[in-house]
Amino acid sequence: MTQHTIKTHILGYPRIGEKRELKFAQEAFWRGESSPEHLQETARRLRAGNWQKQQDAGLSFVTSNDFSLYDHVLDHSVLFGASPKRFSKAPFGAKNISPESAYFAMARGNIEQPAMEMTKWLDTNYHYIVPELNADTVFSLNAHDYLVQLEEARNSGAAVKPVLLGPVSFLYLSKARDISKLDLLPALAKQYAHLLQELHIRQIEWVQIDEPVFALDLDDAWLKAFEHAYACFRNARPKLLLTTYFANTSRYQAFIAALPVDGIHVDLVRAPEQLGPWVNAIPSHWVLSAGVVDGRNIWRNDLDKTIALLEPWAQRLKGRLWLAPSCSLLHTPVTLVHELKLDAEIKSWLAFADEKIHELGIIAKAFNDGVGSVAAELAASRAAVASRTASGRVHSAVVKARIASLDKVNENRRSLFPARQAAQKARLKLPLLPTTTIGSFPQTDDIRSNRAKLKRGEISRKQYDADIRTHITYAIREQESLDLDVLVHGEAERNDMVEFFGEQLAGYAFTENGWVQSYGSRCVKPPVIYGDVYRAEPITVDVARFAQSLSARPVKGMLTGPITMLQWSFVRDDQSRETTAMQLALAIRDEVDDLQKAGIAIIQIDEPALREGLPLQKAAWANYLAWAVRAFRLSASVAHDDTQIHTHMCYAEFNDILPAISAMDADVITIETSRSAMELLDAFGEFDYPNEIGPGVYDIHSPRVPTVAAMQELMYHAVRVVPVERLWVNPDCGLKTRGWTETKLALHNMVNVAKALRKQFAAVQS
Repeated sequence: MTQHTIKTHILGYPRIGEKRELKFAQEAFWRGESSPEHLQETARRLRAGNWQKQQDAGLSFVTSNDFSLYDHVLDHSVLFGASPKRFSKAPFGAKNISPESAYFAMARGNIEQPAMEMTKWLDTNYHYIVPELNADTVFSLNAHDYLVQLEEARNSGAAVKPVLLGPVSFLYLSKARDISKLDLLPALAKQYAHLLQELHIRQIEWVQIDEPVFALDLDDAWLKAFEHAYACFRNARPKLLLTTYFANTSRYQAFIAALPVDGIHVDLVRAPEQLGPWVNAIPSHWVLSAGVVDGRNIWRNDLDKTIALLEPWAQRLKGRLWLAPSCSLLHTPVTLVHELKLDAEIKSWLAFADEKIHELGIIAKAFNDGVGSVAAELAASRAAVASRTASGRVHSAVVKARIASLDKVNENRRSLFPARQAAQKARLKLPLLPTTTIGSFPQTDDIRSNRAKLKRGEISRKQYDADIRTHITYAIREQESLDLDVLVHGEAERNDMVEFFGEQLAGYAFTENGWVQSYGSRCVKPPVIYGDVYRAEPITVDVARFAQSLSARPVKGMLTGPITMLQWSFVRDDQSRETTAMQLALAIRDEVDDLQKAGIAIIQIDEPALREGLPLQKAAWANYLAWAVRAFRLSASVAHDDTQIHTHMCYAEFNDILPAISAMDADVITIETSRSAMELLDAFGEFDYPNEIGPGVYDIHSPRVPTVAAMQELMYHAVRVVPVERLWVNPDCGLKTRGWTETKLALHNMVNVAKALRKQFAAVQS
């Protein structure tokens, strides 16, 4: 193998810390238990540790400005002066608001202003704060915090590569009212140019400029936007590495190669076939950053396979080849070091962020110093690949036989919706505009403490289950007191809506500290699907039966849908995602059947991740939607006509897949709409969605208690869009992260809104 000087870098590193230090610092600050200084010191310590890891791994650059106290897109709104003016004044009665409190208010809301919108980052479960732009937006450069982080990184003594979200992607991912987003581009690009000039003055050699929207289908206007924006960056700037990921972007290669940048990063995990075309397309002075280590999943790299992929092109590119993960490591857990209980065999198949950085070094060393220099590492990689391939725990003949006979399973409900609706009305006897919640109630300190005690063996399973029943009883009694129409058991026994179910299914493994940031301080610990999935016994039936025994009102059975189980797990990569989804669907189908046999009249199958799984390029949509919808229908079609099937979706743009959502044929869908002032519901109305729908009337991610007037205004909008007899009244999402006091106040207001509207519309209808 010819020797080359190949550089290594990463696109970003997890922010949360090995033990979620950022989360705990954020939440202490929000509770008023710590100072801004303590929060910032935690952030500085985490950044320093991240850079030290990159130096210790021998990366050619450390990556700076990938850290955020909440969200990197929100940081760019602040950086370029695009903070909404409605947050410019301190709330009534507030004095001496810290910059940190002002920043968090935009993400979480305050007593006067609702939070900015939040939605999914491309096809991930990371949520970003949507930039809020309008005709009055005046961009300005507010680079103090950005430059402080940069100088901290430079003080580490390493070569530093700062990160920027590119101007076109920033605009594309924003929302603009009363103006075309592209009309704002010249002013925005000017501020980007000012920042790049400042970085040039500070002698920064390279800047990573992320333009993830190249993964999407872009029309001519947006492609022209890149030409216009990057024309502002021709002079007095560092070298620019244009970063793309999550898709094959070679269809844009002629266009991108004409931009005034100095290199391109491409995702070779999602699309290895684009490597050759890109090598042939780039200008002779460009670098090509090859994303060869998976930044989205946790499987160990097959080093032999990666080296073989790169070898023909490494000899041509020589020192112009860089190696990197496919995308930011934000989407992976931090380190395997703390996984002390994980099965040793399964652990040997995995790599988290720290291990992925190490893999980069091995691959680079193989090229720079010859494969003999990494013989031991290559042997270990081969052993891990062979172990996973041969392991008897991965495959189940029973599951494979069931999948093979799927064509014999009826995917349709027994009757069409009108007949089901009549049967459900007769059984449930619900009022006009029935009220409910999405599923979870506050996870109190007591609940978390007892869960931890159970894991440590300090209490028995019998003691734990008795405590959980106490919390379920409390939740039912509070809902009855609030006069909600359809109740939930509150999910006190569930650590996470995916992890809880995964723990009861074969084919799953679980980590102790495999945390990933979902948004803000919200971290999730995705389970690992390593083998064929099946349900050995009922999961929720005993709890659902107990909860229903406490009330004469219907109590929903609560399940997580197959696509959300798929999307919010780290999924095996040795078979198609479709096959894994069908395995999950059959497991959930069995649970639906057992719940209805236990007398549960309403069963909710949550699918908030359906849109998230949609391929980024429309050419692949039809295939995905066909099997995703099929998975849901397989889960639900076992339900009798008078069993009401609900689903829930949130924090994504569903407008463009409404036919598929309709084809799922859920009796009731609840959706998140409050942050966008019912914009999503308008799309459902224009589509003439045929079944029942519950638009969320208040934002559960904000500590604000919504007023009756605010929720009433949203419902007035709703009844103009959807017939009142098909509407439900509910919050945007589950209430797990809220406290009981604010939850009861908010639900009290919500129920009063529903009752007032019932009287009004009953009078009109009579």
